[in-house]
Amino acid sequence: MHNSQAAMTRPALPLNAFHTFVITARHLNLTRAASELCLTQSAVSRKIAALEAWLGFSVFERHARGLRLTERGAQLLPEVTRGIEQILRAAEQAGRTEGAIRLRAPTCVLRWLLPRLLQLELEQPDVHISLTTTREHCQQREAFDAAIIYGPPCDDGVMLFAERLIPVVSPELLSGQLTPDALSRLTFLHPARDRRDWQRWLSASGLQPDIARHQHFDTMDLAIGAALQGFGITVADPHLVAEDLAAGRLVAPFNQQVETGAVYTLLRRPDGRGLTPLTALTRRLTDV
Repeated sequence: MHNSQAAMTRPALPLNAFHTFVITARHLNLTRAASELCLTQSAVSRKIAALEAWLGFSVFERHARGLRLTERGAQLLPEVTRGIEQILRAAEQAGRTEGAIRLRAPTCVLRWLLPRLLQLELEQPDVHISLTTTREHCQQREAFDAAIIYGPPCDDGVMLFAERLIPVVSPELLSGQLTPDALSRLTFLHPARDRRDWQRWLSASGLQPDIARHQHFDTMDLAIGAALQGFGITVADPHLVAEDLAAGRLVAPFNQQVETGAVYTLLRRPDGRGLTPLTALTRRLTDV
């Protein structure tokens, strides 16, 4: 009777914490697990602690260099992994629309991405792209057929393009050649809070303008939008402003382009479900 009552009063099954356990066990590192889950490290720690409280035993041992599964944690992991995979497969099967591709992409790449998705759907009307956007750069793919990520090169994905930086500005702000003195009079639009993109380009170009005005944005797309409005000059990847440059809405007053080492990569589900639509998407995105 006591055991039955305990089972009835036991808290609800913490499925989200079990998922966090599987991802953390894959990396044995809280920082990398947090990156994949799009969570903070402290949030991952809290979920693991909640799971351990629910289970009544520890699943990880903490060490200076990371984590290690306990004996019980190692025994639990395979069954939990299979259970979560089964839930995901069932949810995918129930929610799948024939020909639909669930794509996750960062907002910064939308200027480049959306015309290609439109072209794909015009060419193949039976293929539908269900797009989810995010400002996070992480590899979480569980609910998606494909994801575009930004960051270091990724071995298990298809590289779409390597990031380069070039200054772009509205032609309305230009009056002849853009000298260092004229450059100094413009507002510098930064695609990131840390100003690293402009610092990279200025260091490579050898220019040292006396910058008086700065404006900071959370994404490159927002900085490009401000440049289109004549608010100042920004650095941007040529892929993201190709149509604006071709239409004359923006101009690139300098030829110097700087590679950042980051790339945009397409990750696809490894099991091949929906192979034909995914193949069509890959071809459209890699067709330069």
